[in-house]
Amino acid sequence: MPGPESLLPSDPSAFGEYSVTGRLGKGGQGVVYLAEDGNGDEYAVKVLNDQWSADADLRKRFEKEVRAAQRVASFCTAAIIDAQLDSDPPYVVSEFVPGKDLQETVAKGRTVRGAALQRLAVSTATALVAIHKAGIVHRDFKPGNVLLGPDGPRVIDFGIARVDDGTATMTNSIVGTPSYMAPEQIEGRGITDKCDIFAWGCVIAFSSTGRAPFGSDTVPAVVHRVVSAPPDLDGVDEALRPIVESCLDKDPNRRPNAQTLLMRLLGHDGPVGASNDADDALQQGERVAQTGLLNGNPLPPCTRRPRSTRRPADSRAWGTRRACPTRAPSVRSRGPRTPARDRWATR
Repeated sequence: MPGPESLLPSDPSAFGEYSVTGRLGKGGQGVVYLAEDGNGDEYAVKVLNDQWSADADLRKRFEKEVRAAQRVASFCTAAIIDAQLDSDPPYVVSEFVPGKDLQETVAKGRTVRGAALQRLAVSTATALVAIHKAGIVHRDFKPGNVLLGPDGPRVIDFGIARVDDGTATMTNSIVGTPSYMAPEQIEGRGITDKCDIFAWGCVIAFSSTGRAPFGSDTVPAVVHRVVSAPPDLDGVDEALRPIVESCLDKDPNRRPNAQTLLMRLLGHDGPVGASNDADDALQQGERVAQTGLLNGNPLPPCTRRPRSTRRPADSRAWGTRRACPTRAPSVRSRGPRTPARDRWATR
């Protein structure tokens, strides 16, 4: 994994108690630095550029979303450690999570299987419970926003306002990556937490098979399938397929919420509705994700359905599939690819 870039002569040497050691990247909001505190612990420091710091409306929205993101339980996410939004320049300090993202890992042919897939499902669902409990909708949950850190999967890039930096989006426009967007999100019918649930189903299917369930070729073709065609779930692990199918329902009202999803993953099929269910789900999800044990026993391995050689009935609409997975197209054209180490911090 490549290290951070060297500092430029104009770069600052510190932000408060955090000493700057390198550059992690530059995105639409500003520069992201690798820094460390007095104990040598590493952090990512995002420094807002002049556009953000000078625009009162952008800065106000950014501050509101940072405060909301700070309420997210940190397990299974990259936590925001500090935010100095009245300083000049304003900056946000986040936990630095080393590791490749899920998109890059699967694209190299390493699909997630067995107990590892179960832990990925539980960890990411737990993260969504925490994010939604804080009143945040992720809006762009996808494999590139799941880091496979040394202590387990982490969901990143949630709840922070973004300008168009060539990755996925911006204020008041349709935001997201088409292969992982819900039908109502594509059609502009409003973004709710159920959009994240649809995206979760797409991510788990991709992790299991190496293919996005609605394809990853052209944007118009993908959008058509998301809105009008059934998902391609051939090869999705049998233990998770019914749950994935329920998350990919075209009607958001028929999808589970994050708590119900997590409890189903943990083997609880009863109704979820009490006010403390989110806290209970979080506690159980964290325990399973950390230990790999469910009710004191190892997570059961998923059983894989043999890949069918039969093409879908609407094969002409799907077009030719490539043997290796490809990165899902973005609504907007992409700029230069960001190195895996800092991709989480620059969007």
